[in-house]
Amino acid sequence: MLWAAAAVAALGVLVTLEIAARHYGQPGPITDQVNGLVFAPKPGPLYGGLALMMVVLTWRQRFIAAGVAIGIDVVFVLVRWAVGAEMTDGHFFGNGALWVMLGCAVIAVTRRTGRERVLLLKGVGLGLLLVAGRKTGDTWLFLTSKSRPAVLDQYVATADHALGNLSWPAGRMLRATGPIGTHLLHLVYAQLAVAAVVVALYQLRNVAVERRFPSHHLVRTFLVIGLLGPAIYMIFPVVGPVFAYGPGASGTGGVHWAAANLWPDTPPPIHPPHPMPYDEITPRNCMPSLHTAWATAIFIHSRKGPRVLRGAGTFWLVATLAATLAFGYHYGVDLVAGVVFALTIEAALRSLDRGWDRSGIQLVVHGATVFTALLVSYRCLPLQMARHPLVFGPLLILAMTSVVHGYIRTTGRVEPVPEAARRPKAPIPNQFEPHQPGQAAEQVP
Repeated sequence: MLWAAAAVAALGVLVTLEIAARHYGQPGPITDQVNGLVFAPKPGPLYGGLALMMVVLTWRQRFIAAGVAIGIDVVFVLVRWAVGAEMTDGHFFGNGALWVMLGCAVIAVTRRTGRERVLLLKGVGLGLLLVAGRKTGDTWLFLTSKSRPAVLDQYVATADHALGNLSWPAGRMLRATGPIGTHLLHLVYAQLAVAAVVVALYQLRNVAVERRFPSHHLVRTFLVIGLLGPAIYMIFPVVGPVFAYGPGASGTGGVHWAAANLWPDTPPPIHPPHPMPYDEITPRNCMPSLHTAWATAIFIHSRKGPRVLRGAGTFWLVATLAATLAFGYHYGVDLVAGVVFALTIEAALRSLDRGWDRSGIQLVVHGATVFTALLVSYRCLPLQMARHPLVFGPLLILAMTSVVHGYIRTTGRVEPVPEAARRPKAPIPNQFEPHQPGQAAEQVP
């Protein structure tokens, strides 16, 4: 029932976004997904989805599925090369992965029964949801740029004085590192989905053996963050420091639309903020920082892995935070909101899985209240925050820390205890206690 409800909800969102995108003359996520069957797609999400789907297969079936996907891609590439078709941004692999996932869905319906059918359909659904999530995110970003002509960057930049306008010194530090630091942070920032797939594959590594999915895993949190986050973009449209106070990136911002050309050398002055018009190209995707939210989720879910995975999760979180600031894509207050947003969603999903109790409800309500208070303060109190940074700066960090502390305390209570730890230990007999005549004395183990 839960999987069916999730599928219906996802389909409803896709249809709604398709209609909205068509209103602005652009194809929506459903059209993009169908085009991926024939036209050259971007390979990352498709093969990432195929990898997630294959957790329900045996090793022999995985090799067959991967071989068929690569073979189909080779055929598509040869056909495109023969007819002189254009590639999409230089990408030409990925169709095979999508065809294999759809083929497995057909096999599940026609050749499987009972639990095996359900398990295979869950695997296919998981892979397709990852792909659909990427398409949905692209459509959401397009809609934010078209439907929100004015942005609230002046409010956020003014409020960010409470944290010292972190993006400005981070941008100067990155510039001082030269191309090495830039390439490293860009790689981390752009390949966040790859890190998520690695952690998810570790969590789902035993699905083929146990014939069931774990009760809670990273993909669920990733998808919910991606579903709810863009809705906040529509309420609080922000483009980021490099666009609102700098030359912009990839030529989509530009000084013409910026309030001033200040980033990263000169922090913005403190003055009464107001909404400012911006172009219809740049996504309004800053508040909250979903890259921070996703990196936080990766960090949380990597905690129970081996040392290498834990180290990678920590590195990805720190590097992502550095990249979001140093590239001028986010303000410091965006990151604070992103952490609170991720922990609130993670707490809600864990409570949904393990059962709602008092501590779980309190944590979700507390996180939602803090997140709402952050947005309201950024919008209504930016001047006060800028003029009293020694008061509001610690308050922002304290508010975020309260959610972090509540999450650690609450999840520590609800984490399942291993069976060995739950089994009561046999009492150690007292060797000095006298025994009845004729009764053998117990040996001390």
